[in-house]
Amino acid sequence: MLDLLAAGAGEHAEASAFGLGPGAYVALSMIVVIAGMLWVGLPRIIAGALDNRIEGIRKQLDEARTLRAEAEKLRDEYARKAGEADKEVAVLRASAERQAEEIVEKAKADAAALIERHKVISAEKIATAERAAIEEVRAKVATAAAAAARELIAEKHGEAADRKLADEIIGNL
Repeated sequence: MLDLLAAGAGEHAEASAFGLGPGAYVALSMIVVIAGMLWVGLPRIIAGALDNRIEGIRKQLDEARTLRAEAEKLRDEYARKAGEADKEVAVLRASAERQAEEIVEKAKADAAALIERHKVISAEKIATAERAAIEEVRAKVATAAAAAARELIAEKHGEAADRKLADEIIGNL
């Protein structure tokens, strides 16, 4: 017996039931599981799930294409509008520049007219002041002349000369 034990110590015996080894039981179990899956219709369920997933992906791709087409359409529309806006800005800028030039020219003309009016008004004021000064000088000269004449007449004319002058004036009348 020791020989059997010594000889069998390096090897061990494989268990078996009903004449089948462990590998056969694993194979039999796999066959049963696969048959159960086929009987339940698991491939059909998996195929249906995959088909649904594929259909969902197709819908998403179609929606993405539609959205892309709409985005391109909007991009083109906005590009067109931006071009129109640039043209309108250029027209408005040109118009504003023209109006600014007209305003500057009108301001220059108005300033020149205002300066001319001020010159005329100043000339009139100067002329008025000159006339007033001349009148004042004339009045002073007349007053001085009258005073001088009075003094001269008082000195040179006496009573007899005044009578003679009065008689002449009365005789002429």
